[in-house]
Amino acid sequence: MQKIVFFGGTGMTGQCAVRYALAKGLTVRLLVRSEATVPEDFKEKIELIKGDVTNVEDVKKAVSGQDLVCVVLGTRNDLKPTTAMSEGMANIIAAMKEASLKAFSVCLSSFLFMEPDKVPAMFVNINGEHRRMLEMVKCCGLEYRAVLPPHIADEPQAKFATAYDKSPGHSRSISKHDLGQFLVDSLFDEAHSAKVIGICTIK
Repeated sequence: MQKIVFFGGTGMTGQCAVRYALAKGLTVRLLVRSEATVPEDFKEKIELIKGDVTNVEDVKKAVSGQDLVCVVLGTRNDLKPTTAMSEGMANIIAAMKEASLKAFSVCLSSFLFMEPDKVPAMFVNINGEHRRMLEMVKCCGLEYRAVLPPHIADEPQAKFATAYDKSPGHSRSISKHDLGQFLVDSLFDEAHSAKVIGICTIK
């Protein structure tokens, strides 16, 4: 039974990815700052590590003994300037290398497919942080899957499409359930290794 650790597993998309990983039969670990954010429906089915992604020692503890890593870091709609996610990403990459782990998926944003000056003003700060993350991911030398979704919708599962280095273009949204599933399933598909992946619902 393969083991997967989630960073950001209590956010909207993260919860969907965790539930899917459990349904798939994976052994799941979460790094969390507070146990209070962990949903009751899966709290007893996972291993919790208390800590912060910006603390490299906490991250090392979280990846120790794992096979796969899923990064779904977010700001819970806080659009102010931050470097917490990119600092966390750097710590995750360093800890993975130290533990000889190879495969991880990371959820970023389809705004990264746009020219920076075309990104809506309210998303400029968060897009800059996502760009810092993507740049370090692309040169990390690991088997990454960088997934760049458009608007993440609180909608049921539907048919969706993926494309490399661009948005598939069928719509401007993706169900949180489909995105969570793909973040996990992509780790089991070598075709997605070291790829930047656009994803959206087919409408």
